[in-house]
Amino acid sequence: MKILINTPFITSPAGVSNHYLGLKPYFSHNVIYNQYYTRYYVRKITRSKWLQHFVLPLAYLFNYVKFIALIIIYKKPIVLLNPSFGKTALKRDALFLKIAKLFNCKVAIFIHGWDKTYLSQVFDKKESFSNAWFKADAFFVLAVEFKNYLQQLNIKAPIHLTTTKVNDQLVENITHKNITIITTILFLARVEKAKGIFTAIDSFEILNKKHPVLKMQIVGRGDALDKAKSYTSEKQNKNIHFTGALSGEELKKEFQKADVYILPTHGEGMPTSVLEAMAFGLPIITRPVGGLVDFFENDKMGYLIESLKPEDYAEKIDLLINDLDKTNKIANYNMQYAQEHFMASKVAFELETILADL
Repeated sequence: MKILINTPFITSPAGVSNHYLGLKPYFSHNVIYNQYYTRYYVRKITRSKWLQHFVLPLAYLFNYVKFIALIIIYKKPIVLLNPSFGKTALKRDALFLKIAKLFNCKVAIFIHGWDKTYLSQVFDKKESFSNAWFKADAFFVLAVEFKNYLQQLNIKAPIHLTTTKVNDQLVENITHKNITIITTILFLARVEKAKGIFTAIDSFEILNKKHPVLKMQIVGRGDALDKAKSYTSEKQNKNIHFTGALSGEELKKEFQKADVYILPTHGEGMPTSVLEAMAFGLPIITRPVGGLVDFFENDKMGYLIESLKPEDYAEKIDLLINDLDKTNKIANYNMQYAQEHFMASKVAFELETILADL
């Protein structure tokens, strides 16, 4: 039995694409990818808005025709669809689901992101929720919170909790940390207000006055990158450094140089960067969002902080600076926990096993 995973092109930088790019080496030969065109991808390869007007409908038509062809070629594979819970994605994948069911395929749905505004409208009956979703054979979500949403929508199919992943090769040959002094705070994520970039900068400012040796590495790009750089320049703090987006060995080096990871994010599913930071043995300072609340052991893995006040983040990092025994215990515990739960090889195996049993 083949498993057909519907995903945007895995060369795209989006979360779903990145997830399946990381899992690809660890799936068996039974798993095949159907990479489809998204609006983003078409706009990326077709700069002319006039041309996009004609290309988009053709690209979408090609997506469905190719999907049908693969179902026929692989003789009713098990299908895994990967929408976010948003109006556009659900509308697109509802048609994929209907096609798959027309050919009597088993279908699982992995919902990665959640548009809470749209979800509220669905709950209030202001937006429709296609009956097609009740024909799915299983669902995957990243948090108990999201499982509860589906149950409130009266979904009866089995709902499995899964996770994002840490690339095995990224942490290959990493040894346990022995932190003798905390010098580097790492923020690694999209540089956006919703990821808490300004809270992170302000909390570092508070810490830096007390601990002048500290520096902060901001790794990533995003809509607020220029504003964050200007904000830092206004403070005239030369201990905050922007690296841009990194990958491979450069990314690995930033994780290895860091002592503490901070992410005052406003909302998440299951942030990969947090799992990666844990795998490198970093204490985590973040918020109780998404799937983090389902496994995170406060005070044992770092700290989940409800507020967005910079002082609260500075206070917790200061505790780590002043108690290196505790910091090292957290570091080594996080590394072990991540290796046992979040490696891409393990996530791929568990996902494939559940799908094969449908």
